Amino acid sequence: MKTSLDRFFRGIEYLMAIFLAIMIIFMFVNIVMRFVANSGFVASEEIARLAFIFLVYLGTIGAYRDNQHLGVNMIFSRLGPTAGRIVYVITQLIVIWVMFLLAWGSIRLAGQTFNDSWVATGFPRWIVSGVGAVTGISIIILALSNIFDALVKKIPLEDLMAGEEVDDIDPEDLMSDEELEQTVAELSGGKLRFDRTDEDDDYGKKSAGEEE
Repeated sequence: MKTSLDRFFRGIEYLMAIFLAIMIIFMFVNIVMRFVANSGFVASEEIARLAFIFLVYLGTIGAYRDNQHLGVNMIFSRLGPTAGRIVYVITQLIVIWVMFLLAWGSIRLAGQTFNDSWVATGFPRWIVSGVGAVTGISIIILALSNIFDALVKKIPLEDLMAGEEVDDIDPEDLMSDEELEQTVAELSGGKLRFDRTDEDDDYGKKSAGEEE
């Protein structure tokens, strides 16, 4: 099951890259045409708008899958393993209900606008509502998978709620000590400089005339 889900969501990531490229290309072409020929591609703005809508919807799926959405973990940190797991499952059930409302509403809206089309491109209007239904159904599948991991696989709550970790950036990766000291000296007019001591791993401010 996980392999099929991974392939499905990998395809969504590819679609996100395609829509992002479409949005950038059409906006760039339109800007160049207006600057050079004082004219523009009429459908470019509409295509870019649609690509942005699809990108946001699909990005929501990717964010939920990687646990990159906004969340408050204060309650979970105060609960024990069993109570925290129960609250986690309840949270996933609430997500399933909300996404069901989104998917059902999107399907109904798509039916109401089935014969309508966008002005410039002629694309059917239901495709916007359709991607909303895809988003709702996809997040429902993810929430069901999370419940399965919590209740059947007994995965620790910390692992279930953990998102992608971002490595800390070391200032030395950006510039050397000499470059940093020179930059600070130039910005402060020679009044300040940075020294890096062996005992302490922090940067300390020192006056240029202060004795070491």
